[in-house]
Amino acid sequence: MQICGVDDAGRGSMLGPLVIAGISLDKKNLKQLSLLGVKDSKKLSPKSREDLYKKIIKIADSYYVVKISPKSIDASVKNHCLNVLEAKYMAKVVSKLNPDTSYVDSCDVNPSRFGREISKMSDNHKIKSYHHADSRFVIVSAASILAKVARDRAITKLRKDHNLGSGYPSDSVTVKFVTNYYKKNHVMPSFVRKSWKPVQKIVENN
Repeated sequence: MQICGVDDAGRGSMLGPLVIAGISLDKKNLKQLSLLGVKDSKKLSPKSREDLYKKIIKIADSYYVVKISPKSIDASVKNHCLNVLEAKYMAKVVSKLNPDTSYVDSCDVNPSRFGREISKMSDNHKIKSYHHADSRFVIVSAASILAKVARDRAITKLRKDHNLGSGYPSDSVTVKFVTNYYKKNHVMPSFVRKSWKPVQKIVENN
C-alpha cells in the first residue's frame, strides 16, 4: 500500500518560490523514516535537513517537488485564492505519485474542505488533510524536509547576487533589501511577491 505525504515551504515569505513537495513509500517502510530521525523540518537545523534530504530520496519509492513562482502567487492573491493555488499544486503532486492514500498539511482553516479540493483536482485520490500534519505523520515530515531544502536552495541561489536574508517579513535584512531595491530602481525584482502586504507597504511609503 503506497502512502504519500505532501507539504509546502515558503508560504509566508515575501520573496522566492512557494515549494510543494511529495514523497511516496510503501506503508511497511514508514518505520525507516522514523529510524533516520525524520521529523518536522522546522525542528531541524539546515545541515540536518540537507543530510536527511539525501537519505529520504534514497528510501522513497518516488518523490516530486514543484516550485510556484512569485508571479503565479501574486495572480492568486489578487483573486483571493492562494489556498486554491496550493491545492492545485498539491493535487499535481498526488496525481504524479499516484498513491493509495495521501496525507497533506492543510493551509486552509478548514482541513477537510482543503482535502476535498485536492481530491477533486486529482481524479478523486484519497486525501487525508490535517493541520500540523508535518509534526503528526512521519511521511509528511519527510515531505516538509524536501520542500524546505528545495526552498533554501532557491534562496541561496538568489543570495549569490543579493543580501536578502531569509525572505520573511520578520527578517529586518529582507525588509531592508526590498526597501532599498525599490528606492533605487522604482520597481520590485521579479522574485519579490508584489501582492504581499509588507511589500505593498514599502511601495506606499516610498
